[in-house]
Amino acid sequence: MSAPEEGKWLIVSDIDDTLTGDREALESLWLAVRRQRMTVCLALNSSRPAESVDRTIRSYFPSDFTPRAIITGLGTEIRIDGQFVPEWAHRFAAWPRQEIVDVVRRFGHQAHADEFQTPGKASFSVPDRASVEAVLAELSARRLPAQALYTGKSDLDLIAPEAGKDLALLFLARQLRIPAGRVIAAGDSGNDLAMFEAADRAIAVGNARPELVHTAPRYKTYFARAPHAAGVLEGLQAYGVLAS
Repeated sequence: MSAPEEGKWLIVSDIDDTLTGDREALESLWLAVRRQRMTVCLALNSSRPAESVDRTIRSYFPSDFTPRAIITGLGTEIRIDGQFVPEWAHRFAAWPRQEIVDVVRRFGHQAHADEFQTPGKASFSVPDRASVEAVLAELSARRLPAQALYTGKSDLDLIAPEAGKDLALLFLARQLRIPAGRVIAAGDSGNDLAMFEAADRAIAVGNARPELVHTAPRYKTYFARAPHAAGVLEGLQAYGVLAS
C-alpha cells in the first residue's frame, strides 16, 4: 500500500477536453496544485490506455507535471508514483477477454488498434446501437461478463465487471488512505458520469457535453463557466480546495 495522504484532497480528473484544450489554463491549474501540494493530491483518470496517455502528458502537459496517480483504460490500469498497482490488475486475471473478443469478431466488428486495448478492456468499432445490443445479447447468452460503454459514433468498450473509472477512483482513494468525503472528480463527457457518482463532489467543466450536464448529480456537482482546465481550477476554488 502507498504512503498515507491523510488530510489531503484527492482530485481525480479526466484528461481529454477536461485538462486539454487550453494549455495556458492547464499551466495555471498545475501551478495552483503545486503551491498546495501539502493539501491537494492530483490524479488523472482517462478512458485511453497508459501508453496513449503518457504520450499526451509528454507532448502537451507542463514539463514538470507529476500527478500522484494515473488511472487509464477505463479504470483497468492504475499507477501510483509511476508504478502499476498489481493488486488492481489481478482483479482481471480470470476475465474471459479472448472469448469475448472472439464473439464480437464473429459479428464482423473491427477491433480498435492494439494500443487501445488492455487486459481488462476490449474495444471495437460497432456501427449502431442495434448492433451493440446484438453483441450484448450473445455475450449474455454465453454468460460472458462485461460492462459495456458505447460512446461517440461507433466506439464500443467492453470492460471487466470489476473495473471502471468509478471503482478505480474508490480503490485509489483507499490505497492513498484518503477519506471518500475528500474526493473530487472532474470531467466533460458521459463516460465521466460513473466517476461523478462515486466521488463526494464533482466538477463539470464549462465545455462539458450535454450527456454529462443533463445527467450529473446536481446536488454535488459544480457546473463551471470556464472551459477545460480553467473550469477545473474554477471548481476547486469554489469548493475552497485551492486558493482563489
